[in-house]
Amino acid sequence: MPRRNYTTLKSFLLPGGVFLFAAITLASTGWLTLPLPALRFLYYCATFGAMLLAWRFHSSRLFLALLVLWIIGQAIALSANQPSLLTTIVQILSVLVPLNFALIAGMTERGFTVSSTAPVALFLGVQTLSVAVWCSAQAPKVHSHAHHLASAISFPGYAFLGIAAVGVFIAARFLLTRKQVDAAFLWALFALLLSLRFSEAPRAAMLYAIATACILGAAIVENSYLLAYHDELTGLPSRRAFNDALLRLRPPYSIGVVDIDHFKRFNDTYSHETGDQVLRLVAANLARVAGGGQAYRCGGEEFVILFPGAIPEVVPHLEKLREAIQSSQFRLRGQERRQAPRGPDRRSTPSRSRARKADAIRQLAREKSATLVSVTVSIGVAAAGEKERKSSPDAVLQAADKALYRAKASGRNRVETANRPSRTRAKAASIA
Repeated sequence: MPRRNYTTLKSFLLPGGVFLFAAITLASTGWLTLPLPALRFLYYCATFGAMLLAWRFHSSRLFLALLVLWIIGQAIALSANQPSLLTTIVQILSVLVPLNFALIAGMTERGFTVSSTAPVALFLGVQTLSVAVWCSAQAPKVHSHAHHLASAISFPGYAFLGIAAVGVFIAARFLLTRKQVDAAFLWALFALLLSLRFSEAPRAAMLYAIATACILGAAIVENSYLLAYHDELTGLPSRRAFNDALLRLRPPYSIGVVDIDHFKRFNDTYSHETGDQVLRLVAANLARVAGGGQAYRCGGEEFVILFPGAIPEVVPHLEKLREAIQSSQFRLRGQERRQAPRGPDRRSTPSRSRARKADAIRQLAREKSATLVSVTVSIGVAAAGEKERKSSPDAVLQAADKALYRAKASGRNRVETANRPSRTRAKAASIA
């Protein structure tokens, strides 16, 4: 399986799928032996602990999802001794819960700002008040009856259509963003719906509610980990992850240092926004490097690749990587605004004659036309083999840096090794 597909599948299943599978197993096998008060205590600990994490890490979407969980828990608790009312509330919530999760999952994360959280919080408050007023007006006469672990309340048919639609929406959003937070919304939705469906079995319902809180709480931890150990722009592991990886290296291994040729000139010529696009293009190729290599972005336009092998095994993969980056092109539209005349210069340009108008139109067409741009990289590689067990990773990294400088001095767009003075220059050297 390609590494990208494996990573996507892993992000989708872990940890939300594991929590839900564990909850289903405990509820269906009878291994759940904790008394209801203990489960209720765990539920409150998991819910409020996750809400505290969401507040501390400015995850307003996850906080709102946990707020939905808590509101539902209170509604179920208040109607637990009135079965007919409980059934009606569960059927109402089977429609409202997917709607709320779709709304929250579709939000753009902006932290705890009034403009982003107030409308959703107000919407949840109106729902809660409406259901509470309706419940108080019903005044059901039927009281409690025996609870069984496997008892379930059926959802109306139209609720399943809404659940399916929301599930597809959240799954599609995950495929677009490939973020574990979006996968967590899907698993948490299923766990919460199971908690509703088994509302007449308090221990099973509480178990699924705990699983919901754990899924959302784990998503906060995973998201914080990604922010700390992954580069947000390129999606590659960051310098902190690289430093941790250095501590685990055991020979034989190789370190390749990759630098984008003339990146500063590229930024100055076009724009920093286009420079970011270049970084993402190069990073996408680095993420697919073969030979067991793992790429890291260590800062600016510099990347590092760790390989579990000696230089002769690694160089062919680096050559293929260099050629793949050189052949990768993207379309650059328009012209950087800083190169266009500004202020008085632009106003003073005569452009009223037909000839000048025609020239201006042709120039505008050229600026808006798509321009193909390619970039190249220079690579230096060094290794610590079985005979160099005393070589530290820092020393190998410095040797790779020196090889990179030789590659730059020899014309760029090439791979240089620490144990060779030079390599054959690439035939095509498109330097951007």
